[in-house]
Formats: sequence, C-alpha cells, structure tokens
Amino acid sequence: MKRFVATLVALFCFAIAPPSRAQSDAAAGLAQAPVNAETWAIISTAGRHGTSQRWSADGVRWSRDSILLRGFVTEVDQQMRLGADGVLQSLTVRGTTPSGDAAETFRVADGAYQFLSPVDSGGAALPAGAFYASFGGTLDSTIALIDYLRSRPDHAIQLLPSGRAELVQLATRSVSNGRETKTLTAYAIVGFGLSPFPVWYDGDRFFAYAGFLSYIPVGWEGVANELSAAQDEALSGRATALVRDVGPRTTTPVYFQNVRIFDAEARRFRNNQNVVVVDGRITAVGGRSVRAPAGAQVISGEGRTLTPGLWDSHQHFSSDDAGPLLLSQGITNIRDPGNRDADLMARRARINEGALLGPRIIASLLIDGEGPNTAQMATVARNVEEGMAAVHHAHEAGYFGVKLYGTLEPSLVAPIAAEAHRLSLHVQGHIPHGMRPLEAIRAGYNEITHINFVMMQAMPDDVVQNSNGLPRFYGTARYAADVNLRSPEMRAYLDELARRHVAVDPTISIFEGGYVPEMGEIAPAYAPFMGTMPPAVERGFRAASFATTEEVSREQMRRSQQALMNLVSELHRRRVTIVAGTDGSGLELVRELELYVQAGFSPADALATATIVPAQLFGVGEETGSIRVGKAADLVLVEGDPGRNIGDLRNVVVVMRDGRLMQADALRRAVGISGPPHRAN
Repeated sequence: MKRFVATLVALFCFAIAPPSRAQSDAAAGLAQAPVNAETWAIISTAGRHGTSQRWSADGVRWSRDSILLRGFVTEVDQQMRLGADGVLQSLTVRGTTPSGDAAETFRVADGAYQFLSPVDSGGAALPAGAFYASFGGTLDSTIALIDYLRSRPDHAIQLLPSGRAELVQLATRSVSNGRETKTLTAYAIVGFGLSPFPVWYDGDRFFAYAGFLSYIPVGWEGVANELSAAQDEALSGRATALVRDVGPRTTTPVYFQNVRIFDAEARRFRNNQNVVVVDGRITAVGGRSVRAPAGAQVISGEGRTLTPGLWDSHQHFSSDDAGPLLLSQGITNIRDPGNRDADLMARRARINEGALLGPRIIASLLIDGEGPNTAQMATVARNVEEGMAAVHHAHEAGYFGVKLYGTLEPSLVAPIAAEAHRLSLHVQGHIPHGMRPLEAIRAGYNEITHINFVMMQAMPDDVVQNSNGLPRFYGTARYAADVNLRSPEMRAYLDELARRHVAVDPTISIFEGGYVPEMGEIAPAYAPFMGTMPPAVERGFRAASFATTEEVSREQMRRSQQALMNLVSELHRRRVTIVAGTDGSGLELVRELELYVQAGFSPADALATATIVPAQLFGVGEETGSIRVGKAADLVLVEGDPGRNIGDLRNVVVVMRDGRLMQADALRRAVGISGPPHRAN
C-alpha cells in the first residue's frame, strides 16, 4: 500500500524542468517491461496518468510503475523473490518519487530480516509467516501481500516491520468491457491504514484497485467508476453500524455545566458558562441563571473549553472513514475543494440522511485545462463552452463554488468567473500557468488557495509559466526567502487583496511538512499522534518532506517557510479573510492554527479562522460557526484552555453534530486510533 505515498503527497502539495524531460531523466537506467507484461492503466476522472506493469524473468518477479500526476513524476522499478509459501524473501526498489530517491531493500537470511527504506531501517529475527510491507515500490508489492493474505487460513498476517493486517471479502460484481464479461470479487485489507483498503480480484488473480487514482487493466478502464461505486456500497453497512453504535441522536437535553466557551463572534473566551442543547439546537447560553432542564444529560465543563465545531476549509473527503476521523478531531464542517463528483455527492447525501457519520460538506467543483498535468478528479475545460458547461453543472448539482486550477488557459478565467458569479457561485483556486495572482483576482477570483500562490506574485517568470507540479513548490522554496514583503510593489499588491476582500486558504502546515523536516523525520503536525496510529500510517508520516536539490537546500526551504509565515502575518495585519485548511487528513488542522499564532494571531483570532470566519464565507454563518441561541449545536468539548495554548484543541472529549453526541474515544477507535494525541507539556 505504501506505493501510494508518493501520489498522496502529490495530492497535498503543488511544480524546473518540463515534465516530459523530468520523466525521461527519472526513468533512465530502470527496467523496461517486455511486450507481454501485464499492464494496468493508472487513471482518474481527468484521464490517464501512467502505467503499472509486471513480468517474470529468471526467477525474479519484476514490476515497473510510471506516473505523471499534476507534474509530479514517479518512475520506479522493483524486483521481488517469493518463497514457495508466497512469503517475501527479497525486494529491491529503484527510481524516484516526488519525495526523492525511492531506493528500498528487504532481505531474509539465516532466519532474520533486514530492511532499508527512504525513511527507516532495521531488522530482527523473522517471525514465522510475517510479510514485509514495503514503504514504497510498485503496485506489485501490494499484489504479493494480498495474495499471501488470501492463502492464510484466517486471512490475517503479521506485518514487518510492525503491525497486523487481515483480509475480508466485500462483494462480487460482474463487469464488461464490451468484448468479455468477468465476475470479480472485492476484498478489503483492514488494519493497514485508517480505513479499509479495497481491491478487486478475478478468481485468484489481482484485477484492479479503484479510487481517486485507479489501477485498471488496459482495456477495462471503463469499469473504474462501477467498481468504485460497488465497493463503496459494500462498505456502507459498516458506516451504518457506526452511526448506530457511535453517533445515535440524543433524546434528552444536554447541559454543558460551568464550561469555558469560545465566543467566536466576539473573538474572546468566556469562563463559567452553561450551555443547553435541545433537539440539536442551542437553546440557552449564560452564567448561573442558565440551569439544566429536567432530565438533561449533564456534562462537566471543569477545566474544559467548549468551542463551535471546527472547519477544515481544504479537505478532500475521500472515504466513509474520513467522517469519523474528522469528527474525532472536532472537525464538524469542511469545504471540499475538488473530488470525484458522484462519490462526493453520494456521501454528502448519506451524511445528510443520517446513514453516514461525517461533517457538513460545502463543495467546490474542480475545473482544469487539458494536458499531461491535468489535476486528477478535475472537470476538463478546453474552451469557453466547456467552461460554461462546468459552471452550470456546479450550479445545478448544488456546489457552493468552483475551483480553478493550474493547467486552465488564462483566457478562460474571466468568462468562467463571470458566469459563476452570475449564478452566485464562489470562485477560488490555484493560479493558472502564465498568470500572477493579481491578474487572477482582477479576472474574478474570490479566494486564493495555498499560500505559495499568494507569494506567486513575486516569483520569477520561469516559475509562473509552469502549470501544476513541483516547479511551483520548488520555485517558492528557492525564491520566497528573498522576497521583500515591504517593497512598494508587494505592499500595493497585498493592499489590493484586502481592498477587494479576497480570501486566502493558506494550508501553511503542508509547506512546513514539506520544507522543514529531513526525510524520515516527523513533521510537527503529526508528532502528537505518534504511538496512537496504525504502524504503517506512522511510517507514512515520515515521508512528508521534499528532497533537496542542487538549487534548493534544506536551509533554503526553511528560510522560505519563514517567509511564507511572514506573508500570512502580513495578510492578517491587513485583515484579509483567512480560512484554515489542511489539504490533508484533518490531523493537521490544529498545527495550522498553531502556525497562525506563531505568525502573530491571537489564539482567538486563529480559532476564528476555523469557526465563524469560514461559516460566514461559505454562507452558513446563521446556522453554525458560533455558540449562540438558535444555532445548530455544532460543538466540540476539549480538555484545557485553547485561549492560552491553541494546541489544546487536539484534546477532544465530546463532539456534537446533527443532534448526535459522540465520544471522541469511540470515534478514534472506529478508525483504528488507539488513544488521544499526546498533550504538550
């Protein structure tokens, strides 16, 4: 499963060589698949992004993955040797990913194993029947692991270097490519990550993986959406059980007694308050005069703080299990800025119907141009007519707005934005290639996504001309530290952002994770969760940083990270609307707020970016975002005082959403988290 780390990193980040040259350079010296190799197409709703191939030669099982995803290049090959019982005996991975060198080895000898990956190394006596879960590598690493799981009597195995996985059967499905029909079986690997990992088999042979990025046999690409829908339907029973067991609606009033509350509208914390909730609505807020109704469930607020439910304003809602995970972090509302259209709307409907635990979802439709760097999950607009059609679809399907992306032709921005505004849709996005942010906002942007695109105004032309991918990430890392934010040009630009009431979604914590730690180190966003997550997830946390280059050292990246922090500070000083988002799993949200405090925000102002500010920006400020009589009881109870230490927001005890009173511990257990995050000293 870890072969997906590189592509997941590409989801959460942004590119000085043209992709075609970068890809050919990365592929130099790697094995070339023979013409009879098994081949899977790597696709998304936006088109094809690469291939995965496997073959055998001289007793070695070879494989090769070649991916170009939004300008992020992955070129790796892999050699495996399996024992007669299917257990992995050796593995060698070569090549590059967006995080750098992919080199990885695993060997068994004399009853012991040794491994070396880009993020860790080790070895020990080999437990009987244990299987090494590769950190990276190709699709074939996962195929070999699943094949072995299927062969075990209990379909469970110990993983190396740590962890345990089991395989459960989900469903069967008959599919056709127009020439032949196959009856496939879906399985899910449980225990490896924070949600079940579904795969499809044709009899005893691996067939496909369907997800945001699907691996489908060449000639069968048309069944990807069908398989995705079928596995989601099969997993939905688990989600329904969680609603019953973890999040039943309350039938009696709830009384939060003697609690500190965050008054988001006043940007202040108030001590010794009582809050009453009846039928999912806040009916009273105040001091001693507010008493518990008859039969109320009383929840002590001693040493605790009650805040409005948090917003993650940049959250790609990816699976049923994303709901409990987000709720366990106190995140009861999200803005999804780009997803698989049908999957997202189906999940939102199930949440609204009470069949799935999850946050309120405000959605934007992702629109990009056509090319090798087109964003996965994008609606492609090659001309004005297709741009208009995408905007009309967004309006008719109930989207809040549209998100424009880097491959989109700059000439399309103004007409798309004008039509979106005519239909009362919000316009946000990355900055298309060849544009600077000032041009984009003058063409109709209401919001800039990611702090590097705010900094793009000062970047050299060779960075601005790129569309999606690493040049925009490394360009910022190389040049941001030398930008003078107090120059007349930058002051005029930032003043115009404020004057035009342009919002910004900084996601600065992902830049910290990419720029600051060395490969193998834990980014600050994830450090509080170490020791509580499935081992493979914690191993993945070590892969956030971007590789250094001849032009960009780690020290230069760190200096540029500080420059981005200074830019956030300048935006705040001008009272530019800032909404906190992660572009990650949600675990990063409190770190985002900690960075705002480091940038000069008060804790109250930082917390407002994840409560009342997004609620108002997204048009639901009268329903949620603050603790006020008449509003929905969208609430989070945390241990501690975020007014003194914003990090206390991680200490979630109880969450209320949609009339459901949920224990954070139960939500954590539902997704395989063993306990609460570590509290700072």
